[in-house]
Amino acid sequence: MKIEDELKSKFSSEYHKLLVNIHLTSSRLGERMESEMKKHDLTATQYNVLRILRGQHKRPASIGLIKDRMIERNSDVSRIIDRLVKKELIERTENQTDRRQKDVVISDKGLKVLAAIDNLENRIMDQLGHLSEQEVDTLNNLLDKARSKDDYL
Repeated sequence: MKIEDELKSKFSSEYHKLLVNIHLTSSRLGERMESEMKKHDLTATQYNVLRILRGQHKRPASIGLIKDRMIERNSDVSRIIDRLVKKELIERTENQTDRRQKDVVISDKGLKVLAAIDNLENRIMDQLGHLSEQEVDTLNNLLDKARSKDDYL
């Protein structure tokens, strides 16, 4: 469905339409993920941290590394880590070489929660199955290009 029809709106320019379209599409695709994360008592930023740690393959990550890889960069990673430790989804220990650093790894419980959410993520990706590989590649490249301009907010 065209965005004009869905929102029953007109746009001041194609750029304005694109901006709203990106936001709308992100929101629509994210709604189902957020619903699933709530079932596991997770926020989107907590989920992001768990995915980052799973990608470390049980190698410890520092708070700085996690901050650098976050989707939402304004997140208070230390507080997110505290909450995930309380939920026993991650483990935090003192770094052996630098006592100012903390090492963070995902727990087995955290891996199980991610595995459950992965099933839904795969179903959501299936919603994009009507796009060809070439269309997906083109869209990814265009989104990367849109983000790469270095003077954006």
